[in-house]
Amino acid sequence: MQSRAHRLETILADTFAPTLLRVVDDSARHAGHAGARPGGETHYNVLVVSAAFRGKPRVARHRMVHEAVQAEFAAGLHALALTLRTPEEQGGLLAE
Repeated sequence: MQSRAHRLETILADTFAPTLLRVVDDSARHAGHAGARPGGETHYNVLVVSAAFRGKPRVARHRMVHEAVQAEFAAGLHALALTLRTPEEQGGLLAE
């Protein structure tokens, strides 16, 4: 079975055709917090750089991502820390 990180990467890549994508399981830092599970795979830091975000305000971008991964939330994903940029906004920034 694929890890949740891999499934998230696949969904986000297929949905947004990003020029940069990073999904990091941050569950260990949230141990003991709401939504945390002993096996992890509940909290992620996600960076997506995609032209799909052009002209969209921050809230709309977040909604787009949440809609794309709604099945993962239904299956136990608790939280995403999202950084969502257009290629122009990413510019010369390093992949944080």
